[in-house]
Amino acid sequence: MTILQRSYLPIRNRSLLWQFARRDVLGRYRGSLLGLTWSFLTPLLMLGVYSFVFVGVFRQSWPGATHGGGLEFSLQVFAGLLVFNLFSEVAGKAPSLIVDQPNLVKKVIFPVELLTWVTVLSGLFHLLISSSTLLVVLLVARGGLPVTAFAFPLVLLAFLPVLLGLGWFLSAMGVFVRDVGQVMSMVVSLTMFMSPVFYSVKSLAPDLQFWMNLNPLTLIIEQVRAVLLLGLWPDWAALGLYAAVAAVFATAAATFFQLTRKGFADVL
Repeated sequence: MTILQRSYLPIRNRSLLWQFARRDVLGRYRGSLLGLTWSFLTPLLMLGVYSFVFVGVFRQSWPGATHGGGLEFSLQVFAGLLVFNLFSEVAGKAPSLIVDQPNLVKKVIFPVELLTWVTVLSGLFHLLISSSTLLVVLLVARGGLPVTAFAFPLVLLAFLPVLLGLGWFLSAMGVFVRDVGQVMSMVVSLTMFMSPVFYSVKSLAPDLQFWMNLNPLTLIIEQVRAVLLLGLWPDWAALGLYAAVAAVFATAAATFFQLTRKGFADVL
């Protein structure tokens, strides 16, 4: 058995994972007047803002788009942000996951690797709300949804090991190097503009496209747009290779986490 099969897949601790993930989601809105309703309003308001800016102000059109004009541009941007926001939530929280939970770390029986799963599931919950908003808008604007939308979960499944690997690696590093949090704040900000969120890869020069495709967010963003907006099935070969590399990365990150976790309690 690999390290992931042995203790890093939350099958045995699924009830504990559910409790912590639920607490994480609800804790974000605790004390606010609208509570969990904000998770529905925020993506709707953001899509409205994007539509106003790109349709009403800049009158932008997405490269290759045959309909929709600025609305199509805002939908493409919103689809890219689905992936980026999930990445930014995990990458932003990960460096302080262990540091902020010293009591759990000192409890030998608590599986601290579960904290990364909690963050990922919390991010997936908000992605689910945002993607539902996108699908409703598509249904109203286009009168229907492409059958390829059923492949959306498969695209996210290939992205899952990347998120888990980031969580395990950064949370372990954050215990020993407290600057990781500040570094990741800058990295996340840069990644937003170095990823094809507000533009299409096809709009770049060929040599820049090569470098852009090395960005781990690029393929996922492009495949999400393909299945949700363009009615195209994913590039299964590229997605399969991506998932294989991501699984190797997640395994290496879990191994690093396992090797360093013995020193967590001493440092904290």
